[in-house]
Amino acid sequence: MTGRGKGGKAKGKSKTRSSRAGLQFPVGRIHRLLRKGNYAERVGAGAPVYLAAVIEYLAAEVLELAGYAARDNKKTRIIPRHLQLAIRNNEELNRLLGGVTIAQGGVLPNIQAVLLPSKTKKAAA
Repeated sequence: MTGRGKGGKAKGKSKTRSSRAGLQFPVGRIHRLLRKGNYAERVGAGAPVYLAAVIEYLAAEVLELAGYAARDNKKTRIIPRHLQLAIRNNEELNRLLGGVTIAQGGVLPNIQAVLLPSKTKKAAA
């Protein structure tokens, strides 16, 4: 006897790979995109989980900083300007997204030091 009778386990509710990994980003979709994208002939089971975790972390980091930028401007909604300010004021994100143009993002406020009014000492009388 092989022990494979009729009294098998009942199938429970299916759990997504995202929920198993404790992620919000879709592991299954990322796996599909990796397979269809001609990145490699084969894709391991852990690769889409790791990639989803990295993308989720980066998204959370950018959104957190953009939320702070929105709050500093007394706004409750994040707009592209807040994303731009968050990314360009963060050294690591600026290096990662240096070649990225954000539509409607504007530029960082910057005045060259030579253009600022000079601080001359007034003669004390």
